[in-house]
Amino acid sequence: MLTLIIAEAALEVIPKPLWKYPSIIKQSKSRGKKPGDLLLDRSYHHFEMLKMKNQKKRGRPDLIHFALLEVTSTPLFLENRLNVCVHTYDDKVIFLGKSVRLPKSYFRFEGLMEHLFKESKIISNDQCLLEILEMDFKKLLNKIKASYVIGLSRCGLSSSFESIADELTHKDKPVLVVGGFPHGHFSENTSRCFTKTSSIGDQSLTANVVIARIIYEYEKLFEK
Repeated sequence: MLTLIIAEAALEVIPKPLWKYPSIIKQSKSRGKKPGDLLLDRSYHHFEMLKMKNQKKRGRPDLIHFALLEVTSTPLFLENRLNVCVHTYDDKVIFLGKSVRLPKSYFRFEGLMEHLFKESKIISNDQCLLEILEMDFKKLLNKIKASYVIGLSRCGLSSSFESIADELTHKDKPVLVVGGFPHGHFSENTSRCFTKTSSIGDQSLTANVVIARIIYEYEKLFEK
């Protein structure tokens, strides 16, 4: 079964050094939540983030929302033939349950993620829909017993959506890794875990577009 990992995702709660800012204190009061229970979001926290480490890669939960809506709507996922994980910038991993349905509204997604970060699990009808664990990228690969890992990056060897999909179908326990950040590249800790790094062009495509194109090509190979 194919596993998709959205890696170094720009999805995290507001880090402690930012809690002191008046704008964040005001937002937490208006939301009725502690600063550390709110998602970091560049739409709200742009100026507060400017001095953060790797700030250009962080604070874009909307990108993860788009990507997850895309992948959880595919026949491959709905037929339980695709595992999906989100590895976050700060080394947490979100595991998606089988055929989980995510809210299409960003504001509902935001609330769901904030609840998940706080409670660690989302359970409905005795079924675990979402779970988050402290785990770095290497440990995640060990946990899912990955045998062949293709990471997508403009720094990789030139390839195509069709070629990558074909390659994944011929491997045991294959893993496709797509970046979940708006700018930059994978960290060395992540990229050195790849079996292969591939590039699907010079354009900087969003994660949801890349996922949709490759999953579509992967599905077509099973239809032949």
